[in-house]
Amino acid sequence: MYAIITLCFAHIKKRKIQNALLAILIMLSTLLLATSVTIIMNTNNIFEKTHHDSNGAHQILTMGKDIHNPITVNNWWQEQQGVTASQLIPYRNLSGFTVNGVETSNLYLFMMNTPKLPFAIDRLLFSEGENQAYPTEGTIWIPTSMASTSNISLGDAIEFNTGEKAFTLSVSGIVVDLPYGGPFTTNARIWMNEFDYNKQFDTMIGSEQYMMALRFDDYQQSANYWSEFEKFLQGPYLESKMEYEEIASFYLIINKIISFIMVSFGVAMLLISLFIIGFSISDAILTNYKTIGVIKSLGLTSRKISATYVLQFALLSVFSIIPGLIVSTLLSRVIIESSLSYLKAGKHLTITQDYKITLLIAVIILVIVILTAFIYSNKARHVEPVQAIKYGMSEFANSKLNRRLNNSNGLSNLINLPIHLQIGIKSITKNMRSSIFIIVLTAITSGILVFSAVILNSFISIKQTSPEWGYDSSHVVVTVFNDATFSKQQFEQFLRSDKRIKNHAWLDQFTGVLPNEPNQPLNINVNTIEGSFDEAGYETISGRNPVNKNEIAIGINIAKALHKNLGDFVEIYIEGKQHHLIVTGIYQSIANMSNSARITADVIKVYNATYSASKQSMINLVDETLSAQIVDDLNNNFKSSVKAVTQQTLLDDVFKVVVAVLIIPLSIIGILFITVTFIIIFSVSRINVRKESGTYGIFKSIGMTSNTIRWSITSGILLLSALGTIFGIFIGVKVIPVALQSIILEYGLLKLPLVINWSITIGLSLLSVVAACLGCWVSTKIIAKTSPRILLVD
Repeated sequence: MYAIITLCFAHIKKRKIQNALLAILIMLSTLLLATSVTIIMNTNNIFEKTHHDSNGAHQILTMGKDIHNPITVNNWWQEQQGVTASQLIPYRNLSGFTVNGVETSNLYLFMMNTPKLPFAIDRLLFSEGENQAYPTEGTIWIPTSMASTSNISLGDAIEFNTGEKAFTLSVSGIVVDLPYGGPFTTNARIWMNEFDYNKQFDTMIGSEQYMMALRFDDYQQSANYWSEFEKFLQGPYLESKMEYEEIASFYLIINKIISFIMVSFGVAMLLISLFIIGFSISDAILTNYKTIGVIKSLGLTSRKISATYVLQFALLSVFSIIPGLIVSTLLSRVIIESSLSYLKAGKHLTITQDYKITLLIAVIILVIVILTAFIYSNKARHVEPVQAIKYGMSEFANSKLNRRLNNSNGLSNLINLPIHLQIGIKSITKNMRSSIFIIVLTAITSGILVFSAVILNSFISIKQTSPEWGYDSSHVVVTVFNDATFSKQQFEQFLRSDKRIKNHAWLDQFTGVLPNEPNQPLNINVNTIEGSFDEAGYETISGRNPVNKNEIAIGINIAKALHKNLGDFVEIYIEGKQHHLIVTGIYQSIANMSNSARITADVIKVYNATYSASKQSMINLVDETLSAQIVDDLNNNFKSSVKAVTQQTLLDDVFKVVVAVLIIPLSIIGILFITVTFIIIFSVSRINVRKESGTYGIFKSIGMTSNTIRWSITSGILLLSALGTIFGIFIGVKVIPVALQSIILEYGLLKLPLVINWSITIGLSLLSVVAACLGCWVSTKIIAKTSPRILLVD
């Protein structure tokens, strides 16, 4: 045992730098894997805990008075055993607000008449401010999503506009509001004092809407309750319904993507580490072949020699895994705090560290490393003492080496290349296994860098691909917030007289109900256009947009749920009226997770001949650069009734959250893999230099400078890493996005829309080449420091 320990520590001391770098690799692998597992566990756990603490709703119903009687609906649910129903909460709709002189127009507000707390279900959890029974007069509570995206703090005054008048209320509470407070939301509930609510909205034109929440003792039984409810209604429920899956989905999507990336790349890094372990052991056995032969001739068994390598890498793993786990707790907290900040009720989220799983990860990594070391160290069993002492290698390997040297010399004579390139090419051909590994390594690193650049650029430049995300591509969007003072005729007259405007369309949203026997009916958003979907920029992935009164286009998740395809008929209820429409197109849309449909205004006119869409206008310009100018003109001319913004502004406000959350983990992973590339190329090059030390000693003795030799070796690494980068660009642009498909499909996207900035993409991919060449250059510094005589002796 003493001999094993002595040899083990001798190996560690002899190659301090190489062993230290290998320990860093194992630590980084542990860091990525442990961090991803912590994120996966906590993402669901934190949401579920918040949902439990708030006695969260499984379904949210919103109603007017035109189709169903809200009081009758609420009474029926209140009477059901196994269901907890909230009281009806009246609200009015507004669009946009102004705070600290900055106007936000893309947030649609539910101005709630706050009942006295605590709510039976769907409770509000205070992130900031005093937990009171209801907002005091002159104050409001706002959701964390609104506070975060608009940089609103306690005490800030927010101005709202009904179209008829403006009023200001100050923020006294910031609350976690699960149904309407998640990422990507375009809605927010503003919780008002009853006196303020009545004062501001008693004279407002339009009718009150009502909202209620449902929580089931057993959510799986909800379909049975709805079957009974529809029997009570003598037909389907025809108004808006938000399901639990919709509430939860967008809280989880970002961390699902981050976890997928970190798990994949963590496994890749671990595999790289295992290859380096095997490579290092093989090199150590070959380098010390004669020594091993002598030791075996003195009586030390092959098993004990193998045990020295197993012990060496087991010790390195233990001292690497522990700091990796420690750092992962800090990194996972940073990522979770930023991605789930909307669920933060207090200063910090409650992040669970499951030490059993953490220990399991550590044990798995340790066992894998030990098994790898054991498998490769078994090569020591084949060392024959006589051959080892005579040749310094096996007799077969010696004859093979001589043949390869002769062949490679012949190849060099045939190729009329500068001497430094010949040396570089020879270093590649003599070490094919390490050459292939360098190509794979730089391909992975550049693939990660390319994917990070592409995915971030795709969100930053989302305007270029907005139709592929399910949005329109118009230049200016106008929202009507005051029907009483708005004249559609005057507005359109203004548009037609302005030569800067190319075309426009009007869009309304209705709630549609699709029977789905034997399952529950599907309550979806139906986008209704007066004009052309094609001119507005809406796209389909198959078929076309509807143009006639008997046509409909549906989202991919609706098509999947109903088993419908192009040419099929669907039955849909809109405003209580039944329609049978033919499917002309299927599209993808991240909004509502493709649980939506598109129809023309002519469908509504079948039962309502006087209908005219007038909620939102989408305007295309002859010259897009005039968008800001048009926005100012429209806001000045129709300031009492509409709010105009550029489409770019709307998209940026929604997706800037994604960029802010993704940039941290993607940057960390990119930096880690650049570091890993440097470390591994350093180790591989140092091993190869040691193998060829005699050759380089000859080169130096005949007058070749150290820098020329180093540049020659680095040129070989340059060729390999450049080839790997080409593969990496393909991996980052094509392979990784396809691998993400299982996640994005759940959110209504069949294909991830990408915007590639080739100059940035290629520039970042070349960082792997720089890291590889730098690692090689630094590792060959030993050639400059060592005299030819010592190189020849080595």
